[in-house]
Amino acid sequence: MILLGDAQVKQSTIVFKLSDNLKNEMISFYQDRFLEKKPPYSIFQVKDFDCVITLYESGKVMFQGIGADIEASYWTEQERIRNKRDILSEIDKTKEKKEKKDDLTSSFFKGKSTIGSDEVGTGDYFGPIVVTASFVDKSKISLLYELGVRDSKKITDDKILSIAPTLIKEFPHTTFILTPKDYNKNGITNMNTVKAILHNKVLVALTKQNHPYDLVVVDQFVYPAKYYEHIHRAVEKVKNITFTTHAEDKCLSVAVSSIISRYVFLKEMDKLSDNLGMKIPKGAGVEVDRVAALLVKQHGTAKLEDVAKLNFKNTDKIKELL
Repeated sequence: MILLGDAQVKQSTIVFKLSDNLKNEMISFYQDRFLEKKPPYSIFQVKDFDCVITLYESGKVMFQGIGADIEASYWTEQERIRNKRDILSEIDKTKEKKEKKDDLTSSFFKGKSTIGSDEVGTGDYFGPIVVTASFVDKSKISLLYELGVRDSKKITDDKILSIAPTLIKEFPHTTFILTPKDYNKNGITNMNTVKAILHNKVLVALTKQNHPYDLVVVDQFVYPAKYYEHIHRAVEKVKNITFTTHAEDKCLSVAVSSIISRYVFLKEMDKLSDNLGMKIPKGAGVEVDRVAALLVKQHGTAKLEDVAKLNFKNTDKIKELL
C-alpha cells in the first residue's frame, strides 16, 4: 500500500497467459522501452512510472504496480475481442482453485496428532542453528489456538518470549543447538544438507519417545528424494515424513517447533551479546558486517570461528572493512 496524501493507492499484480496471436504485437508495442536487464526466462521487461510489465517465454505476462489494472486493460480487451477470452474470469477461477487447494492442504492436518520440526538461524551470520521437533496431541490443539500459536516469523519476538515457556512446558519436544564453532568444523557448506541432518537428528530423538502421532511433518525446503540423500549416512533415519511447503502455517506441531526454536535462538543471541560486551545483530546485512568488523578489531579474526558462520559471504565483506 502506498500513501499519497490522505489517499491509499493499492499495488496490484495481474498475471495471465497471453494468446499467441497477441505476443508479437505486445513485443512491438513495448520494444522502445525494453530494460537492458530482464528476469530469467523472460522476453522483455518494461518499467513505467506506475507499472512493471514482464513477458515470459512461457507466454505469461505480468503487470505489477499501482497502474497494473490500467496497463493490463488494453490487453485483456484485445483478448476479449480477438480470442473471445474473459481474462478477469480466468484469473478469478485460478485464484479460487489455489485457495481451495490451500484450504484442503491445511485441513489435512486438522484433528491429527503430529510431530513436526522447524529450524532457526540458517540465515543469520552470527549465532547458532537451532532445530526443534515437537509433538502436539490433538487433545491439546485448543490450547494452541488460545495462545495464538502460528509461525514464529509472523509473530513478534516479544510474543515468542511470552508464550514459548508455556509451549516448552506443555508439549514434548527435542531441541538441538549447532554452535557456530561446530558448524565451522563440520566442513559441510551446503545449508540444505545441514538442515536435513539436524531435522533428522531431532525427529529420531522425539519419535523414540513413542508418542501416539499420526504424521511426521517437515517444511519442504528440498524435494523429498534430495532430503533423504542428504541424510543417507545417518545411522538412524525417520522416513515416514509428510513434506509440505509453508508447513508452519498448516501444521501446529511445526508452528510450535518454530516458536521454541526462535525462543532458544533469541536466548543464545542474548548470551552471545553479553559475553562479547556488545549487541550482536541478527540476519546477515550491513549492520552485521559493521559489528563483525568491530569484533575482529577488538578480539582478532580467530574469534569469528566461535561466533559466526564463516562460509557466509559476510566474512569476505568484513575483510574489506578492516
